[in-house]
Amino acid sequence: MGAVPCRRALLLCGMRYKLLQEGDIQVCVIRHPRTFLSKILTSKFLRRWEPHHLTLADNSLASATPTGYMENSVSYSAIEDVQLLSWENAPKYCLQLTIPGGTVLLQAANSYLRDQWFHSLQWKKKIYKYKKVLSNPSRWEVVLKEIRTLVDMALTSPLQDDSINQAPLEIVSKLLSENTNLTTQEHENIIVAIAPLLENNHPPPDLCEFFCKHCRERPRSMVVIEVFTPVVQRILKHNMDFGKCPRLRLFTQEYILALNELNAGMEVVKKFIQSMHGPTGHCPHPRVLPNLVAVCLAAIYSCYEEFINSRDNSPSLKEIRNGCQQPCDRKPTLPLRLLHPSPDLVSQEATLSEARLKSVVVASSEIHVEVERTSTATPALTASTGNDSEPNLIDCLMVSPACSTMSIELGPQADRTLGCYVEILKLLSDYDDWRPSLASLLQPIPFPKEALAHEKFTQELKYVIQRFAEDPRQEVHSCLLSVRAGKDGWFQLYSPGGVACDDDGELFASMVHILMGSCYKTKKFLLSLAENKLGPCMLLALRGNQTMVEILCLMLEYNIIDNNDTQLQIISTLESTDVGKRMYEQLCERQRELKELQRKGGPTRLTLPSKSTDADLARLLSSGSFGNLENLSLAFTNVTSACAEHLIKLPSLKQLNLWSTQFGDAGLRLLSEHLTMLQVLNLCETPVTDAGLLALSSMKSLCSLNMNSTKLSADTYEDLKAKLPNLKEVDVRYTEAW
Repeated sequence: MGAVPCRRALLLCGMRYKLLQEGDIQVCVIRHPRTFLSKILTSKFLRRWEPHHLTLADNSLASATPTGYMENSVSYSAIEDVQLLSWENAPKYCLQLTIPGGTVLLQAANSYLRDQWFHSLQWKKKIYKYKKVLSNPSRWEVVLKEIRTLVDMALTSPLQDDSINQAPLEIVSKLLSENTNLTTQEHENIIVAIAPLLENNHPPPDLCEFFCKHCRERPRSMVVIEVFTPVVQRILKHNMDFGKCPRLRLFTQEYILALNELNAGMEVVKKFIQSMHGPTGHCPHPRVLPNLVAVCLAAIYSCYEEFINSRDNSPSLKEIRNGCQQPCDRKPTLPLRLLHPSPDLVSQEATLSEARLKSVVVASSEIHVEVERTSTATPALTASTGNDSEPNLIDCLMVSPACSTMSIELGPQADRTLGCYVEILKLLSDYDDWRPSLASLLQPIPFPKEALAHEKFTQELKYVIQRFAEDPRQEVHSCLLSVRAGKDGWFQLYSPGGVACDDDGELFASMVHILMGSCYKTKKFLLSLAENKLGPCMLLALRGNQTMVEILCLMLEYNIIDNNDTQLQIISTLESTDVGKRMYEQLCERQRELKELQRKGGPTRLTLPSKSTDADLARLLSSGSFGNLENLSLAFTNVTSACAEHLIKLPSLKQLNLWSTQFGDAGLRLLSEHLTMLQVLNLCETPVTDAGLLALSSMKSLCSLNMNSTKLSADTYEDLKAKLPNLKEVDVRYTEAW
């Protein structure tokens, strides 16, 4: 029909169009004229136009009202050519589709709409063709040539739409997923061919899977650096939600691990992080940090996935913190306590023993086993504290030791992955502008409990927490606290006795120092310390830490502590060091009532904080008067038999708790010679044997004795029953005498 295409002029004009999916247009179909009459009927004077709403589907051009000219859809494979009509006296704004046996004319309302239809139809036709060609590849050199042509077509198309670049990527992605036996060189050639499309587009899921495989199998390939780097940079800068596209996160994770496998290792990763931040002091891309953190968290979680999946009944973080063994290794859940012990001695023990399933009472005249099931532990505890206004202040001194029974050993690959991504978190914490957001993202402690029980992980992560503690900005260091009440924060995890503490409280002290220096609610913060971390504070003050000495002085000055025994123990702790004595004297000048309290004598109850040593006990007992001390708890401390020489100097001592210490036979013999008035003794989980236990026969005042989980023999037990007439309550579970 003499139509002349004018595509070059359209491309030169630089017009951009949105890809059409549907629209209204006038349609006319002209069949090839074979007779003179048919030529007259198809002339422009007798031509009939029909309005249609056409849809550009994936395979064909179809009408919403399939009648008349468009009764049947027109397949893209049947369209031989698409042209713009430009002959003289031709209809305005008209397109010509050449089909077998005729022509389809499409008339638009204006030239822009006509050109939009023209480019959209061309694109749909070509994409349909490439889908057919690449669905059944025969020779890969031909396939590679077709892919390059397809990519070039997408880059030069005047259409401006996300699908223009995504469609070729989807085609290549499907091609790769259906052909997994390609050679390494073919892999790289395809990646290089589609690289231009990836500069401004995210790869689809299947393509991400292909990229991940390439990163794992050929981490040192130049394709990783030259092609994947801009792709990953774009993902980190523009991705809004990894939850909707998890394979993008996995690809980013594998890419970073591939960088770590290069000769320079972490130096390459560090340069990549620097490139993502930018050269200025403030990163211009707000999505980079949360995306990097999401990748790090997912990678770290994957390192412990084997441990997480292998445990149906894995212990909670609280159980890990309390030194709980795995269910398959530990003894049946029984409370390590006497049935009716003195409330002063057992208040700490009952707090740590949540599940009370069974208890054993052994009388001096007969053995009586009682099965007790109770869920009313809390009221009993409250009632047992007598008139003390703050029953938990003594209990909070008891911080059970950090987990020592869980063994976390990662495989070589998981260990390398963990090292890489913890190092990235450390790098992120070095940027001042990123630190507030990083602290906020890590405040909920988004790590599995297996990671928090892994010494290597907590040691490495300590650098990040230290950076938070050193930052003077409140929005940073306030994130060291728990995100909500009842949930541990970094402040608790790295405190003495916490699951992550391995430095005797140095990091904990620095965190308290910065928090106290800027806390706008000082009394509220002191109250939280008194309720939860009084034990660690007293232990560090006993060792001369100035910050903790100041904390204890403030607790006394603000009347945070109402319990007299606890106040007296704090005073004794302060007087055990030079700095504490000096600050306490200054405090007494302002608080006369403290002097009056001290004149009344020493405390009647004393609980040494967890992790305390023989030296700590000696320093404390030498600092003041303890002539009134009746109840002493050393449970879960690191004391040994060497402390016995200090214990025998306590004339009023009636109750002694040595649960889970290293106190042995030598110390027990010394106690039996001097503390003949002792009434309650707890030796649960101590290394004592018959040699030391036999010496207890001289302590005629003993009425309650706990030898649970010791090396007690049946003969020694019978001998003790015969020689201790006042003995009414005994716990001999998990011994030979049980």
